[in-house]
Amino acid sequence: MGSAFSHEAEYLKKKRSYEPLYFHPKAKGNQILLNDCYSRAERISTFHDGIVFTNRPIQPYEIVTLRILEMEDKWNGGLRVGFSCLDPSNINPCSLPPFICPDLIAQSPTWAAVLPDQFIKVGDIIHFWVNNSGKVFLRTNEVKKFPLLGRVAVSSPLWAVLDVYGTTKAIELLTPMSKPCWPRLVTPKFKDEPQDFCFCFPDGDEEECSVCFYHAKNTWLFPCGHTILCYCCANRIFRDTAKCPMCRCKIELFYLQNKFTPADPSNFSSTSTIAVESRQC
Repeated sequence: MGSAFSHEAEYLKKKRSYEPLYFHPKAKGNQILLNDCYSRAERISTFHDGIVFTNRPIQPYEIVTLRILEMEDKWNGGLRVGFSCLDPSNINPCSLPPFICPDLIAQSPTWAAVLPDQFIKVGDIIHFWVNNSGKVFLRTNEVKKFPLLGRVAVSSPLWAVLDVYGTTKAIELLTPMSKPCWPRLVTPKFKDEPQDFCFCFPDGDEEECSVCFYHAKNTWLFPCGHTILCYCCANRIFRDTAKCPMCRCKIELFYLQNKFTPADPSNFSSTSTIAVESRQC
């Protein structure tokens, strides 16, 4: 499998790819059956040999989304998810071990974790992604954000890898976002509207915005007092409905905490202040 590892220098030269995401048609465990469009993976029998890879590398902050289709109660343990530097195009399927944990992890630059049983039920939607720091997070129907593992080598290309193991019988890879959300400091938010600027950052270890699940929440709503949004989402909701997503209270003002208002970037100064926006009646 050593030949499957791509070097960092080669990775950095490649252009980012936003082609459709599906399971790699050849790099799969010998018990895996894929459908014609490679979006559904089912383990035929036993409880192991269910490893599958994505067809292309996953970018930092790009969300991998899947649905649990079938379960088998006669086994113990369930789905494993993670990332690998192994290029599935260079993998001999016969060389894949029966388990991702601990076998594939021990044999290659692969990072994966077992999902808690309460996260795996038929019909559940599971999202997972890796950030620029190599931390992997999970989001489900019931859990807003769950830290899954860390120390993933994000300097090299990473393919999502899953193990349809144990109680998890079949999964479906759902269509992701057209392109990942890349960290930006000052960027236009609305392509067809007058130019505004966004001062939001990826959430990192902070609590994420309840709308975009990407930026850190940094905006205080008045008069309800909720701080559940990033500035970008607060600005958009303020324009659209002017109602707090949590309590539906009318938003009269919103404050970007410890930042300047982006209304006029030329007015920046070193004085500490809080930005305020007011709705025009």
